[in-house]
Amino acid sequence: MDLGLNGRWALVCGASKGLGFACAEALAGEGANVVIVARGAEALQAAVQRLRAAHPAVEVRAVAADITTPEGRAAALDSAPQVDVLVTNAGGPPPGDFRAWDRDTWIRALDANMLTPIELIKATVDAMAERGFGRIVNITSGAVKAPIDILGLSNGARSGLTGFIAGLARQPKIASRGVTINNLLPGPFETDRLRVTFEGSAAKTGRPIDELMDERRATVPSRRFGDPREFGGVCAFLCSRQAGYLNGQNILLDGGTFPGTF
Repeated sequence: MDLGLNGRWALVCGASKGLGFACAEALAGEGANVVIVARGAEALQAAVQRLRAAHPAVEVRAVAADITTPEGRAAALDSAPQVDVLVTNAGGPPPGDFRAWDRDTWIRALDANMLTPIELIKATVDAMAERGFGRIVNITSGAVKAPIDILGLSNGARSGLTGFIAGLARQPKIASRGVTINNLLPGPFETDRLRVTFEGSAAKTGRPIDELMDERRATVPSRRFGDPREFGGVCAFLCSRQAGYLNGQNILLDGGTFPGTF
């Protein structure tokens, strides 16, 4: 299937590794030029080399910047001649007890997981509509559907973004002009971040990390963690011309873990 992405320009955030990189890789595989953004310059350059080696026909640009700052967003946006595809992504804020979080802690979570995606959308969506094509995918979390008690910062910030997108995506001046906005909600995927989370749990409980990971796998009906390439493939489809009638949705990728009907 030709996804109609050849020659498009995609801006992918948090793309030096993990799910962000998987999305950039899938888009590049479909012929899209990609600008990848992350704070860690070393990991970012390694990602660039992997993408260029695997997809020499597309242009790959990198921006080492903090996308939560105006300067970082400007650097990222200036690196592409236009943005046809925007994938927003940020690591989740740390777990904890809400009693220990002050206003500054909440503001940092909101900046990374709600306000920055909104600013990037604001900077790109009208130009997409003028050109008659645009795809925006926000990587949020399965916790939007099934909140996790110790992830209150993430639950709150990502749910705020979800509510904002629900209204924005359905505005006729956006939806009627070839622009779609959807959210991708990952469950547990085989990423460095997931392993770091388990390492933290192992340190606190004194239990072996493999034991903890096996326990978590057992809660997933598919009895495995997701492959980031699966996530990237869904992202690429959401960005395709075939997905033009799929808008304002929350797509949950969790191996069937969420127990609800809807």
